[in-house]
Amino acid sequence: MDPSPLDAALRVLHAEADAIRALAERLAGDFARVLDTMAACRGKIVVTGMGKSGIICKKIAATLSSTGSPAVFLHSGDALHGDLGQLSRDDVVVAVSKSGETLEILQMLQLIRRLGIPLVALCGSPRSTLARDADFSLDVSVPEEACPLGLAPTTSTAAALAMGDALAMALMARKGFKVEDFATFHPAGAIGKKLLKVADLMHTGTKIPRVSETTPMSEVIYEMSRKRLGMTTVVDPEGRLAGVISDGDLRRMLERSADPLRLTAAWCMTRTPKTIAAEALVTSALQRMEELKITSLVVVDSDGRLVGVIHIHDLWRTQMF
Repeated sequence: MDPSPLDAALRVLHAEADAIRALAERLAGDFARVLDTMAACRGKIVVTGMGKSGIICKKIAATLSSTGSPAVFLHSGDALHGDLGQLSRDDVVVAVSKSGETLEILQMLQLIRRLGIPLVALCGSPRSTLARDADFSLDVSVPEEACPLGLAPTTSTAAALAMGDALAMALMARKGFKVEDFATFHPAGAIGKKLLKVADLMHTGTKIPRVSETTPMSEVIYEMSRKRLGMTTVVDPEGRLAGVISDGDLRRMLERSADPLRLTAAWCMTRTPKTIAAEALVTSALQRMEELKITSLVVVDSDGRLVGVIHIHDLWRTQMF
């Protein structure tokens, strides 16, 4: 009896998971030396392959580039028709091939050798020509394809992709690539939004609600209404943050004073305002607001001087949460 579609799908997932898990036992070979070579690369990492392996190469190159290691995909067929000119002596070539006998890749070896470019093979056949002729070879062989016919690249491409990811992440750690660096390479899309900094969204200049400690409360209320952030900052003569006045502070003032409009900002303000640095990620700002149950944070520099205000509505407007 033929397996059900669900059984076939489960077989694929189990087969690919097993193949990837088996790769962990093969990292003791050339992996560390490959990492050394890629980390020392003064040019770019050129990832090359054909067919389905070529598609995997595109993803590996993209992951390397986005994590601090400049990389490009070079189609092995196109390479033989002029695109070999992309290679330079400072590059490292990573060739992906299940058989290790891909003709187009083997035909590239002469120029790669002439330029003295290090060659790394992600190969599904450890005894193949490519595996033997490469400077370093990472074994990504699999027992069989998950395809019921044993033909469509499935398990083999999953293993190659996983090894590429392992290289990229290890290289990322080796180079000390940080969240801030990741944000630089991902300025757009969902990732970019999550890596925005407070400085990118905060209100600055004349848009900051701002009064002095001696400002009468009548003017304080006007400033809060005019800037529409539900609060105002209070600064000393040197521009350092002295406190904040929120809508809640106004309500408490009305409860305590019979003639509140004759008071000054210093009498009403909260003297321990919650602040954040301009370089902090907006995700940190949101988390802090939620923990403190407040709707805004004051942004100050290292000397405590007022530089901005970020409001929870600024985060919602980005549609990132």
